[in-house]
Amino acid sequence: MNHLLLITGYIPYNSGWLLMIAVAVVSFFVQMRFRSKFKQYSEIGLLSGLSGKEVAEKMLLDNQIYDVQVISVEGQLTDHYNPENKTVNLSPDVYHSRSVASAAIAAHECGHAVQHAKAYSWLSFRSAMVPIVNTASTLTTWTLMIGMLLLFFSGSPYVLAIGVVALGVVTTFSFITLPVEFDASNRALLWLSNNYSVMRTDAEQEQAKDALWWAAMTYVVAALGSLATLLYYASFLFNRRN
Repeated sequence: MNHLLLITGYIPYNSGWLLMIAVAVVSFFVQMRFRSKFKQYSEIGLLSGLSGKEVAEKMLLDNQIYDVQVISVEGQLTDHYNPENKTVNLSPDVYHSRSVASAAIAAHECGHAVQHAKAYSWLSFRSAMVPIVNTASTLTTWTLMIGMLLLFFSGSPYVLAIGVVALGVVTTFSFITLPVEFDASNRALLWLSNNYSVMRTDAEQEQAKDALWWAAMTYVVAALGSLATLLYYASFLFNRRN
């Protein structure tokens, strides 16, 4: 608590806004850059001719994972691994495409399946936090706004304090997500580099690495954005109490 007070005590309200705007601008740039890279590498066909679905199924098989299903889900860039029903969910652009981008993303999502199969500690910790984070996310939608109003009009900090704690949980979850995502990409790239039947040139592997790096950066800026928002609201709470 004293450390948070020390940090937030030096964040003026205007500076807090500037910090949030700066993070938003960086986040927009990273998102656009990732989409641009995805589009670029989606237009480069794999020499192996494998689809995203086939790449995912091969990676699962190579890792001796037989109880995970590869399915297609609606939307764009909606790819994810669901540990509850053990499915690798690929968007149509990844599931059907035979491009470098589709192979990279399919392998990344299978990286999460490998984490699950091997009981990767960060993934287990993240999964255990999901129910708590869902509750915390719901709390932040109303406690922060109502808490700010109560703080300024009645001086009561309690509702805002609840919102700050809830946002702190969400922020912690965002940072716990980072090692999970980076590890999944590392597993994917290692597997791709060792599979000539999937990626046959160094150029394809470098393109896959570039695409996954920018995808990882979207999680980094999301975590930083959550932290900036947390510090902003915490600065109101602690400066007011002082």
